Amino acid sequence: MPYTYFISDLHLSADRPDITRCLLTFLQDKAPQADALYVLGDLFEMWIGDDDNNAFTMEVAQGFKSLADKGVATSFIHGNRDFLIRAPFAQLAGFILLPEQYVIDLYGKPTLIMHGDELCIADLEYQQFRKKARGWWWPRLMLALPLSLRRKIAQKGRKTSQANQQKLTQEIMDVSQSEVVKMMHEHNVTQLIHGHTHRPAIHELDIDGQAAQRIVLGDWYDQGSILKVTADSIELQNKAFN
Repeated sequence: MPYTYFISDLHLSADRPDITRCLLTFLQDKAPQADALYVLGDLFEMWIGDDDNNAFTMEVAQGFKSLADKGVATSFIHGNRDFLIRAPFAQLAGFILLPEQYVIDLYGKPTLIMHGDELCIADLEYQQFRKKARGWWWPRLMLALPLSLRRKIAQKGRKTSQANQQKLTQEIMDVSQSEVVKMMHEHNVTQLIHGHTHRPAIHELDIDGQAAQRIVLGDWYDQGSILKVTADSIELQNKAFN
């Protein structure tokens, strides 16, 4: 039976080769049999520009490109860690770059896919940064800086973000139910798939008396969270790392 895979929040880095191995094994062994693969953001722990070429990122790109060359359509939506990925890297990886919010026909069911950080509206400080970072001037300014300076800025920003998260409650960092309903209304769907919160689950919803679902992908810090969807089933698969 045909099926489609969804993954997100892998947070790949050279410091975690176990996650990279898990991904490359998945791309080589499981993914080639799929109709399509959607990567819903935060593929990398940190992305400072497509010109940051190194053996680690090229290995990841080649893994995805090999899958695309086998005929598996591989699409990518930016996350809050890798929103600076542009066409050059996408071409190397064989990615189809999608808008931040996109509706697909998933075996006859219109389905909204996204990273999901825009749903966490209670985190006001992050939403302010997100608005700036997704604007037209800030990315251009960052990418115009020397690579070494961008790396320092990104590392400092990551430490600041980690410190701020320690002060936030789980409720603030989670999605807002009202924003979920609003977003699904805007796109006229009853099914939503996203990542970002690292809380894999299938949530049953009632929207204006109509049954709906919100499917959340897990992270890959200590689990290889994969969503497999067929015309008749939805299955969250988790593979713990050794």
